[in-house]
Amino acid sequence: MRAVGIDLGEKRVGVAVSDSAGQIATPYEVLNRTGSREQDHSRIAAIVAEVEAEILIVGLPLSLDGSEGKAAREARGEAGLIESLLCIPVELHDERFTTVEAERVLKEQNLDALARRKVIDKVAAAIMLQAWLDGQ
Repeated sequence: MRAVGIDLGEKRVGVAVSDSAGQIATPYEVLNRTGSREQDHSRIAAIVAEVEAEILIVGLPLSLDGSEGKAAREARGEAGLIESLLCIPVELHDERFTTVEAERVLKEQNLDALARRKVIDKVAAAIMLQAWLDGQ
């Protein structure tokens, strides 16, 4: 089962895609926010269609204690709007520490700060998607 994972940020959306067997997540793309949620959501829907995904996993930015704060509520609301455009299920998955882990991985690859900034969102999305895949 091919899955798409997204990490919704204020400025960028990280996108990751699984293999067709639903076992390995790979960073796919970073979408820069356009200022139009409709346009951003259409771009996400286009990627879902392009890769023939069967499920969309949206990162849920829980607080460190596991509670849902403002960011989690906003992500939950945005996930609902995206789901209304799709004919596949949308699930939320805990994304705590994914950006920290992505930063660590990219530093290990000796990428400078500018290079890391360009890819960190899609790497974080891949880490979140892989955690979801591993839990299946």
